[in-house]
Amino acid sequence: PNPDLIEGFVRNRVLMVSGAGGSIGSELAKLIARSLPEKLVLLEANEHALYQIDRELRDIGSFHLVPVLGSVTNPQVLDTVLRTHKVDAIFHAAAHKHVPLVEANVIEGVRNNVFGTRLIAEAAFRHGVKNFVLISTDKAVHPTSVMGATKRWAEFIVTHYGNAAIKAGTDQRFCAVRFGNVLGSNGSVVPLFREQIDRGGPITLTDEKMTRYFMSIHEAAELIVQAGALSSGDDLFLLEMGEPVRIRDLAENMVRLAGLSLRTAENPLGDIAITITGMRPGEKLTEELLYEPGLATPTSQPKILRARRNASVGSNVLAALARLERTLEKGDAGKLRAQLFEFVQDTRREAR
Repeated sequence: PNPDLIEGFVRNRVLMVSGAGGSIGSELAKLIARSLPEKLVLLEANEHALYQIDRELRDIGSFHLVPVLGSVTNPQVLDTVLRTHKVDAIFHAAAHKHVPLVEANVIEGVRNNVFGTRLIAEAAFRHGVKNFVLISTDKAVHPTSVMGATKRWAEFIVTHYGNAAIKAGTDQRFCAVRFGNVLGSNGSVVPLFREQIDRGGPITLTDEKMTRYFMSIHEAAELIVQAGALSSGDDLFLLEMGEPVRIRDLAENMVRLAGLSLRTAENPLGDIAITITGMRPGEKLTEELLYEPGLATPTSQPKILRARRNASVGSNVLAALARLERTLEKGDAGKLRAQLFEFVQDTRREAR
């Protein structure tokens, strides 16, 4: 990491992390706490998660820590927090991220991931927040899941407010940071495989050919903060994730690292078996970070790339949001899902 980028973005500033009790949010909060902010606002809807991260941060540094129990879907909470604390920068990590669960709960996924992002980005724009950083995902590229589609909408929303800030000359900087899986995050395969190994197996694998990008939570947090520091307006950043990992190889390596052996046809007395369960709704075999490979440009931080910016992307998102909101209010999950993907398809030719 470039310590100057991190310290310059954090030191003596008021920062807020939404979803501060989650895997990425809590790691961001800890990194910020060690970088001497003036104040850190923790916004979290889960009471226990907020209690845990607040307690942990009390032992780090001397700064003003503000735990806020509330959701990004509550505009009154957002207005009160931003008005009261004069926030300089927001890291928006709050989202429902578990693909099968969001697939089965379309209405809540859209309410939280799409309209929660709209509310916090709009509030940031209105209250003059200088930096807004959306935590996005590689699942937003050619999405096949509701979760991926909602995060693509979130990117469009951030693009809209970034463009609005540029046109208004407010010197506010909105950006999104897109990356793959982080090792050990809540709901990810690593803790699941570890739990299955501890129980004596079997390890459940959805498909032999499935691959994913991985990086550590700490590395992701460092790069997210640095991306925020590099933002010049409306930016989409991609984190350099290295080569994709075959999930089968990951499972086998975890068994060996636990000092155990695989149970196979050739080794029927092995400790841990691997069973194939089939892909779940919305899952992809492989992930990608960019709509148009080869068009990303390097930044001063080798692990961060900047995607080609297209000012027209997100220009019609407000009208699409109005249509989506009417469907959300009717509680029509099927139509909501259809609209979600239709807009992504319609804008694909403009996508980065």
